[in-house]
Amino acid sequence: MQKKFIANLGFLLLLNLLVKPFWLFGIDRAVQNATGAEAYGHYYALFNFSLLLNILLDLGITNFNSRNISMNRHLLQKHISGIITLRLVLAFAYIIISTLVALAIGYTFEEISILGILLLNQILISGILYLRSNLAGMHMFKHDSFISVLDRGLMILICGWLMWGRAGGPIFQINWFVYAQTASYAITLVVILAMLSGKVSFSKIKWNKAFSLMILRKSYPFAALILLMTFYNRVDSVMLERLLVNGAKQAGIYAQAYRLMEAGNMVAYLFAGLLLPIFSHMVKSKSNIEPLLKTSTSLMLVPALGLAAVYLFNSVEIMDALYKYNARESAQVGVFLMISFVGMCVSYNFGALLTANGNLGALNKLAASAMALNIVLNLLLIPVMEATGAAIASMTTQMLMAMGQILLAIRLFDISINRYFLARLTVFVSLTVLSSMWVSQMELELGFPLSHTLISALLAIFWAILTKAINIGDLLGIWRQQE
Repeated sequence: MQKKFIANLGFLLLLNLLVKPFWLFGIDRAVQNATGAEAYGHYYALFNFSLLLNILLDLGITNFNSRNISMNRHLLQKHISGIITLRLVLAFAYIIISTLVALAIGYTFEEISILGILLLNQILISGILYLRSNLAGMHMFKHDSFISVLDRGLMILICGWLMWGRAGGPIFQINWFVYAQTASYAITLVVILAMLSGKVSFSKIKWNKAFSLMILRKSYPFAALILLMTFYNRVDSVMLERLLVNGAKQAGIYAQAYRLMEAGNMVAYLFAGLLLPIFSHMVKSKSNIEPLLKTSTSLMLVPALGLAAVYLFNSVEIMDALYKYNARESAQVGVFLMISFVGMCVSYNFGALLTANGNLGALNKLAASAMALNIVLNLLLIPVMEATGAAIASMTTQMLMAMGQILLAIRLFDISINRYFLARLTVFVSLTVLSSMWVSQMELELGFPLSHTLISALLAIFWAILTKAINIGDLLGIWRQQE
C-alpha cells in the first residue's frame, strides 16, 4: 500500500507542479497586480464568502463517498444517480441561503451579481470533487490526477489570452477572471463525466426521499467537520473586509500573503486526497498504519517546516519580487501564515487517518473549538492589527488544531513516538533556520531575483537529505517492495 501511495503521489505531484505554480504565480498573481489590491480584495472576500456555506452543496457526501467506495466498490453503480439528484437539490438551497446571508450582512447589488457567478463556480467545483471521489474510491488515481489540474490548465489558457494575447481592447477586468473560472470548471465537469461513463451507467435522474435521507444521515458528520474547518480557514478575509473601513485593501494584502501558503496547501491537500481512501482500505483490512503514517508525515511536514524557515528570513525579498503594491505589509502577514501552513499539513495527515477510522465526533469537537477560537481572535485582533491580526489568529488556530489531532491519533491507535525522527527533524529545522538567517545577511550580486531565497531553499534541501529528515533510502525501499 505504501508503494501505491508513493507511485501515485509522484504522478500527482508531477502534474500539479507543472500547472498549479504557474496558475498561482503566473496568472492569479498577475490578475492582482493588474487590478490592484482593492479590486482584488473585494473579489477575494466575495470568493471566500462563497466558500463559507459551500458545505450546503455537499453535506459531507464527497468525503463519505470516497471512504465508502474504497471499502465497498460495488456500491458505486447503485448510489451515483441518486446522489447526483440529491446534490442538485442541495445546489438550489445553497444559492438561496447564501444570497439571503449576503443581503443580511450588507452586500450591495453589484457585489451580489459577482457573488452569483462565484456561487455557480462553487456548484461546478463541488460536482467535480464528488465525481473525483468516485475515481479515488476506485483507486483510479492517474485519472484523478489529470482532472486535478485540468481546470487550472484551462484557466491559464483563457486568462493568459485575456491578459497578454489580445491586441488592444479594454484593460483586464476582475469579472473576466470570474467568468474564465466558470468556463474552465464547466469543461472539466464534462470531461470527468465522460471518464466515468465507461465505468458506470447513469440512470434517470429521479428524487428518492428515502435514499437521500439515508445518505444524509451517514454523511452529516463529514458535513459538520467540513463546515467548521471552512469557517476557521476562510472567514479571515471576509471579516477583514467587513470589519475595517479599508477592509478591501487589507483583504488584498492578506490575499497576497496567503497565495504562497496556498501554493503549498494545494500539494498538501492532494496528499490528503490520496491518503483518505488508502487509510480507509487499511483500517478495514486491519493493516498496520504506522509505516505509511511515518512516510506521509515525513513527506508533508519536512517541506512545510523548510518552507516556513526559508520564508522567515526572506519574506521581503519574496514579496518584492511577486507584487507591485503593499509587498512589505504582505511580507509581515506571510510570516504568520507560513507557520499556519505547518499546522495545516499536520492536520491533513492525521485528519485523513482519523476520518478513515470514523472518528468524526472527536474531530468535530476539535474543529468546533478551533472555529470559536478563530472567530474570537479575529474579532479581537483585526481592529487593532488589521491583516496581521487575522494571520496571527490563523496561526494560533491551526497549530492548536494540529496538536489536538496528533494527541487524538496517538491515543486511538497507540502510535509509538519515534524519538529518532523527532531528533532528526529538530536538527533539520535548526540548521535550516541558521543557514537561512546567514544567507539573508549576505551581500549577493548574482544577477537574478530571489537569489537569497533560492540559496536558502537549496541549503534546506541539503539539510533534509543530510539529516535524513526525509530518508531517500526508505522511499526507495518502499518503491521496491511488492504491494
